[in-house]
Amino acid sequence: MKIYPYFIILLISVSSCQNYSVKNTPTRQDTKKFSSDFILAFGSGNNQRKDNPFWKEIAEKKPNVWVWEGDAIYSDTEDMQVLDSNYTIQKNKADYQDFIKKIPVIGTWDDHEYGINDGGTEYPKKEASQQLFLDFLGIPKEAPIRKQKGVYSSKTYMVNGHQIKIILLDTRYFRTALTKDTETKKRYKPNPYGQGTMLGSTQWEWLKNELNTSQADFNVIMSSIQYLSGEHGFECWTNMPHEMDKLEQMIVNSKAKGVFILSGDRHISEISRKNIGDRFYPLYDFTSSGLTHSYSRFSGEPNRYRISPVVFQKSYGIVRFDVTLQRVQFEMWGENNQIIEHMEVSF
Repeated sequence: MKIYPYFIILLISVSSCQNYSVKNTPTRQDTKKFSSDFILAFGSGNNQRKDNPFWKEIAEKKPNVWVWEGDAIYSDTEDMQVLDSNYTIQKNKADYQDFIKKIPVIGTWDDHEYGINDGGTEYPKKEASQQLFLDFLGIPKEAPIRKQKGVYSSKTYMVNGHQIKIILLDTRYFRTALTKDTETKKRYKPNPYGQGTMLGSTQWEWLKNELNTSQADFNVIMSSIQYLSGEHGFECWTNMPHEMDKLEQMIVNSKAKGVFILSGDRHISEISRKNIGDRFYPLYDFTSSGLTHSYSRFSGEPNRYRISPVVFQKSYGIVRFDVTLQRVQFEMWGENNQIIEHMEVSF
């Protein structure tokens, strides 16, 4: 039987006939043994008025890139001067300034730097907000992304003759209304099937082309909100089940290699897995969230796809790539340089 491991947030799509193995014994010694050619560090949930204990520790791991998954600041406002001043607070933090001098930074946004909690296409200041976000990332004024609607983009890295592509989705600019749950204590329930869009038609076409034409050995899809975990009733792809189906089919049809998705938003970290497609496709969703504040009162919630413990302390994520042996290792790191959980996948 052919097995094609796909990771979402961790989503790994593999077109060769390979078995895969998973190791998840969390020891720091094992992380040293993993031979990595490229290191991606990522996280979300960073309140500019709170202390972030991680910048120095992340830099010590010498990642090739830091990826913001969203909520790099908290600034729910329609006043662009207020939004700009909150970005300035974050940019002026000495530890962050030192970090960005050493580590390249890319990313996408979520609701709190977009400008409205749980907001979508209805936000009236999204065009101006986009420019301030791109300023924060240091994007040149002449860059094409300055003229497009939405902050979606991709970047490809060459690593020892192999390619790693990072695809940054925008789940805010085009996202239409969600359905409030008035019958339970949950915030939202799934829209009627076929109602609404997560990415908008233009971004969907762009994503399809990014996957269909990719020559990369790994294709990393960044989504600011969770993909697989959706029973909690907060924002997630499950709010639009037809859009979930569309993404899964697009990944399968593209035959892109090494696809996986990373997510944020929830102030917890966890790994989920779902089998997709007509054949056996393990689809993984690796969520890492809560840089300055976490869901410390977490007492449990259902997630039929969860395959790791839920981490509800402040943390960030690391993905190590071994391009020669076509494997990755996903790591959750907490304060004081402590590894909390890791999972190695060969394919």
